[in-house]
Amino acid sequence: MTQASLEPPLHAFSTSRRLAGEALGTALLLAIVIGSGIMGERLAGGNVAIALLGNTFATGAGLVVLITIFGPLSGAHFNPAVTLVFAVRREIGWRLAMAYVLAQIAGGVLGVWAAHAMFAEPIFQISAKLRDGPAQAFAEFVATFGLIGAILGSIRFRPEATPMIVGLYITAAYWFTASTAFANPAVTIARSLSNTFAGIAPSSAPVFILAQLAGAIAASVLFGWLLKARNTP
Repeated sequence: MTQASLEPPLHAFSTSRRLAGEALGTALLLAIVIGSGIMGERLAGGNVAIALLGNTFATGAGLVVLITIFGPLSGAHFNPAVTLVFAVRREIGWRLAMAYVLAQIAGGVLGVWAAHAMFAEPIFQISAKLRDGPAQAFAEFVATFGLIGAILGSIRFRPEATPMIVGLYITAAYWFTASTAFANPAVTIARSLSNTFAGIAPSSAPVFILAQLAGAIAASVLFGWLLKARNTP
């Protein structure tokens, strides 16, 4: 593979399989995020730190598995910000990129509903959990900037380690960012449909998404320059 685990060889799989992989992978990711949040909150006895710790470990571990499985199929983006970066880098066409984004959003919503069903929660919900303020927005910028940097750096130097690097970065970012590192517009949209531990109020989502896209573009520019090999005679 020329682009590591995040981009499959051109035409290795049909477009329909790649889109199905993005939708299914994102659905499973959201089922993990929402489901572990519900489980953590129910078992933590009111201790938010313990609930977040369970949510963190499940998400980081799940990402390692999902990227390993779906990386060779669709690239395992599961994230419109990641897809945008690869489109800007001309490693995926814009038409396919837009289809990826739609698949990711649809899959994320289905994953939230699946988590609700598993825990006997109402399927259709709207989150009331406000996550507002400039600090939260800046945290999402930083979280997404770091995620894109981790992806591009691992592809450049250790492509076989990309699943582990991404999983470990998100595990860390849950705790060093004030927003708990959504770092993903599709995840943000889907989590607005869950009034549970991992939810976000729809009114808070637009600022998160703008910050995520800004962080992704900034990282693409900086790391594109930083990681470019020097031309030698």
